[in-house]
Amino acid sequence: MSRTRIKICGLTRPQDVVVAVEAGVDAVGFVFYPPSPRHVSFAQAAELAALLPPFVSAVGLFVDPFADVVAEALRRVPLQWIQFHGDEHDAQCAALCAPRGLPWIKAIRMRAGVDLLESSASHPGARGLLVDAFVEGYGGGGKTFDWALIPAGFARPLVLSGGLDPDNVGEAVRRVRPWAVDVSSGVETAKGIKDAAKIAAFIAGVRDADG
Repeated sequence: MSRTRIKICGLTRPQDVVVAVEAGVDAVGFVFYPPSPRHVSFAQAAELAALLPPFVSAVGLFVDPFADVVAEALRRVPLQWIQFHGDEHDAQCAALCAPRGLPWIKAIRMRAGVDLLESSASHPGARGLLVDAFVEGYGGGGKTFDWALIPAGFARPLVLSGGLDPDNVGEAVRRVRPWAVDVSSGVETAKGIKDAAKIAAFIAGVRDADG
């Protein structure tokens, strides 16, 4: 059984980055979407990313960004991955990542009527798909979705998100068997403020489910 990778998104404080790294995460996410309460500036993100040791990836989250915004982020922040969370199409994502040749993943907001296979086919350049609950706004809504909407045997790397927390992540991993899980609000005491005990419990839940 492969090990489920873990990403914690929406980090805003140095102490939370340190806690996440020490707990054993594989990636951390910085939100570059100004309406989000977890938004960080490029300067803040650069300081936080500087705390990451080797082999813990920095992921930049964007929602329908302008090209100059992504270019500035790539110039100022040592990102290893880009996560697109809006309505970007495949060619847009590829063009925005081209200056640094960074890999990217595409978030799909799941609800009844969304065909994940169709969404996958329309984003062939993505290294994987992140499935999240459809909520007003983008990300960090703390809502789960019906995991049965994910087709059995989905072939591409899948990042499961949407309402995960220490109490349900074990069941999520056992049922979906994703490549990775992504959590934000489920390990917080307030929006953008992570909780060390919740992070530890979340990771323990994933590891237990991995067997």
